Amino acid sequence: MKIATILAALAATISMPALAVQVFSTGYDMPNGGGQASSGSYNYWDLAYSGTGSTTTDGAALAGGSGDLTDGVVASGPWYTVENVAGTGPYVGWYEPGLGGQFNPMVTFYFAGGTTITDINVHLDNVTYGGVEAPIRILIDGTDTPFTAPPLGTDGFVNFTGLSLSGPSHTVQFVQQPGRWVFVSEVTFDGRTGGAVPEPASWALMIGGFGLVGGVLRSRRRGVVAA
Repeated sequence: MKIATILAALAATISMPALAVQVFSTGYDMPNGGGQASSGSYNYWDLAYSGTGSTTTDGAALAGGSGDLTDGVVASGPWYTVENVAGTGPYVGWYEPGLGGQFNPMVTFYFAGGTTITDINVHLDNVTYGGVEAPIRILIDGTDTPFTAPPLGTDGFVNFTGLSLSGPSHTVQFVQQPGRWVFVSEVTFDGRTGGAVPEPASWALMIGGFGLVGGVLRSRRRGVVAA
């Protein structure tokens, strides 16, 4: 095999895309959830949010931090089994006619440089009890993206797969049912970070290729000496 052919094969291997793994948002901006001031039984705020903005005010603008949506805690059941007046429950809930920015809330997630998002997973409550229902539509970076909601009367993840979103930030917007609440407990992401990384099998191919190149070079040196 010619050296040029071997080097071309190695170059192609090095450029292979990395496998998608879970990636983490560095923070997000959004309107705070609503609560009793918006006719809720409890308060559905992002009380753990670490950035700026009032976490105890319905619809207040929250920025520069993170909280319930990316804390790794997925609600263990429907909203009415895990929420409370204090607002410390796992769900963030927005009321369609509510105060502040609760109408069709948009969440902007931020990521480290070089991150490409391939999958977004959103845990929603669709129990319908108390006016809590999955949104009519979900827009990702402004694009209406089809999804399958959890069956009525349940909560669970909706999954957006096969994406290829690059850049430092991405938006997820929930278009609400009229007069209904949207409840979200967690948003997770899969993707690639830091550019292309060879897979384990590719590393083996590369090592073998380097061995072949070395063998060819040694053979050529022996040929030169024999002449």
